[in-house]
Amino acid sequence: MKTLHLLRHAKSSWKEDVEDHERPLSPRGREAARRVGKHLVKTIGPLDLVLCSTALRTRQTLELVVGRYAVPPRILIEDDLYAASREGLMDRLSRVSEEQANVLVIAHNPGIHELALALAQTGSPGLRALACGKFPTAARASFQVCGPWSQLALSRHRLVDYVTPASLAGGKG
Repeated sequence: MKTLHLLRHAKSSWKEDVEDHERPLSPRGREAARRVGKHLVKTIGPLDLVLCSTALRTRQTLELVVGRYAVPPRILIEDDLYAASREGLMDRLSRVSEEQANVLVIAHNPGIHELALALAQTGSPGLRALACGKFPTAARASFQVCGPWSQLALSRHRLVDYVTPASLAGGKG
């Protein structure tokens, strides 16, 4: 059994006059990423692989989230994940090695939310919250994947966890 975790980057800052790709995290985003990282280590255990967009805000989210792991996972920072569509994300995941059983993707909306909705099995806990709202910054959806990565798009998968910064103890969002 494999597990896939989809994480939207934490809240970025709009204060600086930079291109979208180079927007950093805001102070609120940094705090949310730390909180999510702490929760991630406690709930999902060791990661085998992290796929991360090249955008500054995703790389900063990566540092704050994965930095809590005693044994860091393999990390691939890929330009194709920047602003990737649902189809682009699905294509990338279909090429993950079968040895990678616990995979985290850090990317952007709307692609990451659309992918989560496309993967979620009807009746999964948390599906209503995932489907009825937005996929806020630093939100994570986790799925049990029973088949090979190459067949990910061919079926729906059990949504085993949907977490937002606001849903975590002490969270403000």
